[in-house]
Amino acid sequence: MSPAEILSQDLADAAQTLRQRDEPFAFATIVRTAGATAAKPGAKALLSADGTILRGWLGGGCTRGAVKKAAISALASGQPQLVSVAPEELLAEKGVSAGDEIDGTKFARNGCPSKGSVDIFIEPCLPLPQLVVLGGSPVAQALVSLAPQFDWSVTETAPSPAQDNALKRVIVIATQGQGDVNALEAALAVPSIHTAFVGSGRKFASLANKLAAKGIEQAHIDAVKAPAGLDIGAITPEEIALSILADLVQVRRAQVQTSHD
Repeated sequence: MSPAEILSQDLADAAQTLRQRDEPFAFATIVRTAGATAAKPGAKALLSADGTILRGWLGGGCTRGAVKKAAISALASGQPQLVSVAPEELLAEKGVSAGDEIDGTKFARNGCPSKGSVDIFIEPCLPLPQLVVLGGSPVAQALVSLAPQFDWSVTETAPSPAQDNALKRVIVIATQGQGDVNALEAALAVPSIHTAFVGSGRKFASLANKLAAKGIEQAHIDAVKAPAGLDIGAITPEEIALSILADLVQVRRAQVQTSHD
């Protein structure tokens, strides 16, 4: 069950709109309260990329700053955050200070007169990484069919250089003899974290010479992986598509690990 399925219709609709726009957002849920608090466990809110509450309610302003900071951190790291907002004297009793993080919980000070405590879980929702598939070959068709099952947002149109999502974009050229050079030119005109060509290394070497003759930087040409995918002995279009997706999983996970280091 997705978060949207357990939200009010208002929050679910707003979340769906942001998802369709490929905009990052976060859900915030109050999981525990103690003392006098305006909001109670189960209260939810939808937060924008800058931590602004777009829908829902989490109580008064006592928690707003901590929630905003936690949301920005969660979206930057891609990891959920648990923030505990408590009065300073209670933090002192626990032997922690505002800003400390212990066992996955970040602590923040509640400066409001109510002196209540609120624990809030922040869940980031990032845009799906984009897989650009160029070509109408059987391998391209199999890749377009399989990729959404592995949480890729698939497009079959070459992106514009103005589209600024290079850090989440991979491109696979699966033209297989039908407009290879044009597709490679379009792919190399935009930044991406990985570009792969479906075809033999020998075939790509020939195409690489044509690309160089057109003035494309050699470094960009050399960055293309050919043949695409992992060597699993794939033969059928579906098997080749699977080998490509396995390679893309490695690329995506390696990028996530790098961003956390």
